[in-house]
Amino acid sequence: MIETLVWIALALAVIGVYLSWTAGRLDRLHSRMDAARAALDAQLVRRASVALEVATSGALDPASSLVLYEAAHAARQAEEDHREVAESELSQALRAVFADADQVEVLKAAPGGAQATEELAAAVRRVPMARRFHNDAVRAARALRRHRKVRWFRLAGHAPFPLAFEMDDEPPADLADRPT
Repeated sequence: MIETLVWIALALAVIGVYLSWTAGRLDRLHSRMDAARAALDAQLVRRASVALEVATSGALDPASSLVLYEAAHAARQAEEDHREVAESELSQALRAVFADADQVEVLKAAPGGAQATEELAAAVRRVPMARRFHNDAVRAARALRRHRKVRWFRLAGHAPFPLAFEMDDEPPADLADRPT
């Protein structure tokens, strides 16, 4: 009888340690996801800020400046529910404004334009990487949260189900190929 109780206690201890380890892993995945989201937010804000600077620099033609300014301003002011759409529209505006390689050269030739071009090129290249890191973290957390043991024992607590950040992040070809 004692031996059976010892084995049951040992089995419960092993199960408890395993569940604790799984909960810790899930917590680390959520932390990684939060850090990746903060990095993505920082890159999106940086891209919008640089786009606003370029739009207001006077180096672009008025129509391009207006399109770029409106898209960048909307991206910076967007609420969380509409952020993906606003960021996608900024990507589309950047591609429309810089669809022609001559536009990049015009910006580069303006006073301070070389630095602005490099900053914009770096910003548009970093957004897809940051989004990929975030979505990879979300994918890993989702995979673990789908396991029965996580659902049955409610190891995720009250954390919301992770959502990927889906947007059009294709950079303008002439900016994306520029070395920083």
